[in-house]
Amino acid sequence: MKILSIQSAVAYGHVGNSAAVFPLQRIGVDVLPVNTVNFSNHTGYGAWRGPLIAPSDVADVITGIEERGVFPEVNAILSGYQGGEGIGDVIIDAVARVKSANPAALYACDPVMGNAKSGCFVAPAIPELLRERVVPVADIITPNQFELGFLTRTEPDTLESTLDSVDLARAMGPSIVLVTSVERPDREEGTIEMLAADDAGAWIVQTPFLPMKANGSGDVTAALFTAHYVSTRSAQVALERTASSVFDLLQLTLDSDARELKLIEAQEYYAHPKMQFAARQVR
Repeated sequence: MKILSIQSAVAYGHVGNSAAVFPLQRIGVDVLPVNTVNFSNHTGYGAWRGPLIAPSDVADVITGIEERGVFPEVNAILSGYQGGEGIGDVIIDAVARVKSANPAALYACDPVMGNAKSGCFVAPAIPELLRERVVPVADIITPNQFELGFLTRTEPDTLESTLDSVDLARAMGPSIVLVTSVERPDREEGTIEMLAADDAGAWIVQTPFLPMKANGSGDVTAALFTAHYVSTRSAQVALERTASSVFDLLQLTLDSDARELKLIEAQEYYAHPKMQFAARQVR
């Protein structure tokens, strides 16, 4: 399997491609990373160095990959945080060109905009760009519950309202939706959930809630879910494998009291998920 991953990169720590590439490689995926920034560290530290890469330079790298004749072998395109409007255009163009070479390729978009605690933390134009232009060309989207609401102009909270919002999101274009950080009022105390839906139905998986902020965990989640979906074409299996791997990565990180994900130390959890969480079909 080959995945073209167009994301940010950092030298220190694990976000964007610096979070997604290694777990994908560890499960046997040949990753083609195209970086949109080259920062010293993620911006959550409040200080960082390094350049935003111009959209034209990102496009050049993608064109160079295309010139090697690789696009027919690409099974999926993956994108995450978009720092500016120009990158969106580059990604949309790359998706069209890959799909022209391989119509079976899937585009997975992690529509990063914010979260319930912080609100939106991207440039003002980005949510509209995602809603109007990027999400409609995606096959897979992996919003958190807050982002799902933003995309669909709804306020999902219960299981029923979240499923309704997923239906609205699927009507926008993507046939596969993974919703992370699902927090419904009637869930068991001390838990958090993820929900995945495709043409075959919808499933929810519940894991213990871990009291931590883990930059990059969403990037790992989107990457693993995409790869597992491409290989199995099952939202249920992709959801269960991803939940297992990401929970154990986060538990290891929490236990080590680390600021950054223990991405390397957790590698066996990607290669051999424990499958300790069963997904329940809800539709």
